[in-house]
Amino acid sequence: MKLLQTGNTYLDFIVNVVLFVLFTYPILGAFMWFIGVVSYRFLFRYQKLDFKEIVPLDQPCVSIMVPAHNEEAVIEKTLHYLLHELNYSNYEVIVVDDGSTDKTPQILADLAAREERLRVITIEKNKGKAHAFDIGFAFCNGEFILSNDADTIPEPDALGKYINYFKTSNDDNIGAVTGNMDVLNRSKIIEKAQTVEFSSIVGVIKRSQQGTLNTMYAFSGANTMYRKTALLDAGLFRQDRATEDISIAWDEQLLGWVPVFAPDIMFYMMVPDTLSMLYRQRKRWAKGGTEVWLTNFPKIALHPFKHFNQLVMFVDQTLSILWSIFFWFSSLIFVITLLYFLVTQNYERIFHMFAMAFIFVNFQMVAGFLQLGAALFIDDNGRKLRYFIFAPFYMLLYWMMNALTILTTLIPAIKTIMGYGSGTWVSPERKPNE
Repeated sequence: MKLLQTGNTYLDFIVNVVLFVLFTYPILGAFMWFIGVVSYRFLFRYQKLDFKEIVPLDQPCVSIMVPAHNEEAVIEKTLHYLLHELNYSNYEVIVVDDGSTDKTPQILADLAAREERLRVITIEKNKGKAHAFDIGFAFCNGEFILSNDADTIPEPDALGKYINYFKTSNDDNIGAVTGNMDVLNRSKIIEKAQTVEFSSIVGVIKRSQQGTLNTMYAFSGANTMYRKTALLDAGLFRQDRATEDISIAWDEQLLGWVPVFAPDIMFYMMVPDTLSMLYRQRKRWAKGGTEVWLTNFPKIALHPFKHFNQLVMFVDQTLSILWSIFFWFSSLIFVITLLYFLVTQNYERIFHMFAMAFIFVNFQMVAGFLQLGAALFIDDNGRKLRYFIFAPFYMLLYWMMNALTILTTLIPAIKTIMGYGSGTWVSPERKPNE
């Protein structure tokens, strides 16, 4: 059945194929992740089925980098954990205070006076996380650098597990390993829903990208270990981008470095607990993703075979952006048409509209439930299945919010690419992590 008829056979075919893809993109995407997960399980060569303990004499030096801006609510507890609770000997902790105006500088000064392993670098003016990381990089002694947000707690064995991925000569082309994120604060429904979301992204999408393409759309800025030479090769982090973790992932991969997702390395992070905080975070993510899309278009378009794996991700991201625009445009058309039929009292057409919308939404919800259910089952040995009840809240709210943020940040992302971007950050409304 044709969705649209223009009178031209060839144009009809092209237009209807495009409309079909846009209509069914979320449904087809959810099913494609299943294929990717199977590929990861049986084909991905870099997955670790067991981790070997590394004795202190053989441990390479690791620099844990903690960029911080106005983190008085969480920084002391996080640093105490990093300094005393990790099962690793050869490491240092470097905090880069990026122009904090709260009590963060005082807390860091007190800790630095007591902790031999801790070094604090102070930047007077807030210039953003990427800038702070690049400054701190010059002070790192480690062969490997772990980025760790001020509100993030890695598992005690994380450093040793990370190093396992870099240890052999077969791993020399691995540029970064990103861990498996989980939610630290789970008291509110909105926080529990993000547990479902992170499992969906981490449990399915990252495995799919690794299993089918040996690539990754984004690292986790909250906890990723980088090979120092790979960061240097990529020219460190782009300081005028909204999301340094997405940018560096693409920059490294386009140079030939291999990214790895490590599902057995857990880290726990604080997530937004209000809709306003969540929307602000997702706007930054959406803007950063679009900036990367615009930045890398010439490289991929000019060398599609050389960067074939990234080309597939680029096409998927393009469809995601187009679908977001299409979603809100078609929603506007739906509302206008509904109002017209209400005014003309054409109730049969109104019933038909709602029936078709109901069928489409149900197909989308079924596909979403399958994706989320599988993600919760395979992630963290199925311990997150109890959060499946919050899946409807996630799908109804988050899909629409993500589509909205892509739409609203498209113009700002274009301005950034044209040279008007800034990487400065706004302090999150932190609460102490219990």
